[in-house]
Amino acid sequence: MEKTFSQSELEAIAAALGDTSEGLTGPEIGHILASLKMSDPTPTMTKWKRLHNAFVERQSYSQNRRAIVQFIREAMKPERYAKQPERFEPMRANLNRALAFSGMAVSAAGELSAVTRAETLTEAARRADELRVDLTRRGVHADVLRFCRAELVADNYFHAVLEATKSIADKLRAKSGLAEDGAKLVDAVLCGPMPHVKINALVTDSQRSEQSGFANLVKGTFGMFRNPTAHEARILWAMSKEDAEDLLSLASLIHRRIDAATV
Repeated sequence: MEKTFSQSELEAIAAALGDTSEGLTGPEIGHILASLKMSDPTPTMTKWKRLHNAFVERQSYSQNRRAIVQFIREAMKPERYAKQPERFEPMRANLNRALAFSGMAVSAAGELSAVTRAETLTEAARRADELRVDLTRRGVHADVLRFCRAELVADNYFHAVLEATKSIADKLRAKSGLAEDGAKLVDAVLCGPMPHVKINALVTDSQRSEQSGFANLVKGTFGMFRNPTAHEARILWAMSKEDAEDLLSLASLIHRRIDAATV
């Protein structure tokens, strides 16, 4: 009987190849699927789900993993990244973590080969990978996903949330050109009759209330999840994975609203 990927392996491979910030683009996915004559059953879904469904359908039909292996080879041809070489290594690293439990790896030359099958991940790497996969499923903003790194979740999820909330302040400063921090930054950027950054037209009472509510949400996020932890040892706040995912989803919402705001 020919080898197949397990469901968890297919999900990990799809999540790596369809990563929001470091994976293939939608058109690239469509082109490779078409070139390999693979069905694309859910083309409008998020990238990783689109790939996962295509892989599951093809493997179920063929009862082997050859088409998926070929997709990986096509996706990781270095010449695809001649104009954007900086994309190749992050994608290769993500993909190799996914492939490790299948006994496969992509080399720096883009070649797929057999390696010793991994049996365990370090706790930090496992935490980071699980967090990233869960947040990718939620469609979390790329500027938040980049904090799902092993070094930030080595003890618990404290530092990932801390760095994500810091990134909100960084974006507000970049958007407004101001140099304040914390609540002072929110007041200067989002508050007042003529704020530096507007999330809507500020014409109606409802729109002005929305702006004020958003400012309070950001200020509360800084106050609850940044300021206390910035000055206390992280061991004092043992954060669960579930709490971290909810807080990082909140950070994602704030990032999206700021991205869409006008100056």
